[in-house]
Parts: sequence; structure tokens; C-alpha cells
Amino acid sequence: MIGVVAKLTIAEGKNAEFEEVGKDLMAKVKANESGTLTYQLYKSKSDPQTYIFMEEYASEDALKAHGQTDYFKAAGAKLGACLAGRPEIEYFDIVE
Repeated sequence: MIGVVAKLTIAEGKNAEFEEVGKDLMAKVKANESGTLTYQLYKSKSDPQTYIFMEEYASEDALKAHGQTDYFKAAGAKLGACLAGRPEIEYFDIVE
């Protein structure tokens, strides 16, 4: 399994738009991607402009398939318009 944490800093005044797009993307991922085991958006308790997507994929193929979906690509452009800087994305291997 592969874990991904994507940390995103949102521009002032863009939180509601970002959350709306993020919720829609989560719903589509959960409905269509059996290889995506976890796909959840979280908002920081200490900084209201900081969010993370916590993601878990069954395989490298599932991770690649996620990035190729039309709805991910469309949401990426919309989410990107809300960002205050580059996302920080880190990949993890499961420890069993």
C-alpha cells in the first residue's frame, strides 16, 4: 500500500471554494476508485488556511489511475486556483 499526504495552503478568501471542490472530488474518488482505500480532506485546527489530503492506495497502479481520471484533472485546476503556494506532497510506504 502507498500513503500520500498532500499539504495545501489556501489563499485568503478561497476556503469555501476550495472546500466545495474538495468535497466533490472526495465523493467522486470514493464512488469510482476501488483501489483508493482512503481519500479524505482535513483542515488544520491551528491554521485555517492549511489543509491536507490523506490518501491511501492499494497499489502503484491505483495511484497512477487516480491521477489519470478526468474528474481529478478538472478538480486539480479548480483547486490550484485556490492555492497560496505550491502543494507539499509526500509519499509513504506502509509499515507492516
